[in-house]
Amino acid sequence: MDASGESDRPDGVPERPSASVRPGKPSRTPVAERVRVAVGRARAAGPPPGPARPGFWRSPLRGPWLTGVFGLILLAGVVVLFVTGLLSYAAYNPDLAARNDQTPDKGWLGFYLFTWPTSPYWLYRLTQGVHTVLGVVLVPVLLAKLWSVIPKLFEWPPVRSASHALERLSLLLLVGGAGFTFVTGILNIQLDYVFPGSFYTLHFYGAWVFIAAFAVHVAFRLPRAVRAVRAGRAFQPPADSEEAAGLVAPLPAPETISRRGAVAMVGAGSLALLVVTAGQSIGGWWRETALLAPHGRDPGTGPNGFQINKTAASSGIRPSDIGPDWRLTVRGAGRQEVLTRAMLLAMPQREAALPIACVEGWSTPDQEWSGVRLTDLAALVGLGTDTPQVLVESVQRGGSFSSVVLAANQARDDRSLLAMRVNGADLSPDHGYPARVIIPAAPGVHNTKWVTRLTFGEPA
Repeated sequence: MDASGESDRPDGVPERPSASVRPGKPSRTPVAERVRVAVGRARAAGPPPGPARPGFWRSPLRGPWLTGVFGLILLAGVVVLFVTGLLSYAAYNPDLAARNDQTPDKGWLGFYLFTWPTSPYWLYRLTQGVHTVLGVVLVPVLLAKLWSVIPKLFEWPPVRSASHALERLSLLLLVGGAGFTFVTGILNIQLDYVFPGSFYTLHFYGAWVFIAAFAVHVAFRLPRAVRAVRAGRAFQPPADSEEAAGLVAPLPAPETISRRGAVAMVGAGSLALLVVTAGQSIGGWWRETALLAPHGRDPGTGPNGFQINKTAASSGIRPSDIGPDWRLTVRGAGRQEVLTRAMLLAMPQREAALPIACVEGWSTPDQEWSGVRLTDLAALVGLGTDTPQVLVESVQRGGSFSSVVLAANQARDDRSLLAMRVNGADLSPDHGYPARVIIPAAPGVHNTKWVTRLTFGEPA
């Protein structure tokens, strides 16, 4: 078009403005292009003062080898930690009844659940002891691993592409999930229930978020970690190389400790935590070393001088609840029997040497329990030959696990008792007087105290 406004086209048709310069409509730039331009400007401007600048991190220890060593240790430890955590959840038999399930709407996350066995009788003591002690022991390794990669948390520019943004998001889930899972677990070990909800629900879902991010991280980083460890601690790639992975300081400070020394120091920290924690699970003289465990020492002396989680007073048990008027009601198959403690003591008394092991990781040595087999109580209502599952209810008012459902294999085990005596003496009120259940290999909270009702076979 010339200056007079006439069209330059030979047919005289006026030219239409192109879409890119159409009057009244701003140009549209793709999001990816905008991100590319923003990243380019951020690179040109350089990182702001502080931890985003390469010279801010000067430790000569950081590098692929140190990160790889801690990463491989965590890989082995977290796998064991996760598997034993799954076993702990299965031990609660959450599919039996809503009373057992502290994690509603678990959906397919409970795909692996199975009926928890009663043999060997120390099974839960072992798996939960490993789970809690290993969780504490891995804390120095986890902190050291986070320290070794902290420069990557301040990469500049923060986002370079869509794929890099997804990687950063997975890293956030990994670090956040690890911190949340470990912190809630340690608080539970210390009986410090400061959670904004149920520990079981929070820890369960937090663990799944963490393990999902962990699996993605391992899939991408494991080959690099293996190569770095094989290269040896003496190998330190140039700071600007791909092998450095953004971990090597371009201007390292003088070395004050070797990389081997750093690994040894972290190992010493884990060993110290093992010494002051493991005794609550191992028992014996080791219990004297369990300084960080709230159940590290025996409460009192005598036949009832072994660990408890809740006292009768803290559970709202009144003297009248467990006094002479206490009764046990046994129901099943449309029948009902009401028994006094004297009537129970008149029935055949059986004995079983079983420990108590709780989710917090503490456990007792084997205690000599005596009482009436659950199968004998089921027989009172016509169910003795094929004892079904049983709902156990306590006089405890409120709180978690004032009632629980035991699976049929647990009710049928000859060692499963309604115990009334322990180590040759009557149960103390704190240990469940007048009667409690004791089940081989079951979590401590399923060994319900102050039992007042047993319902066999009916919907729980």
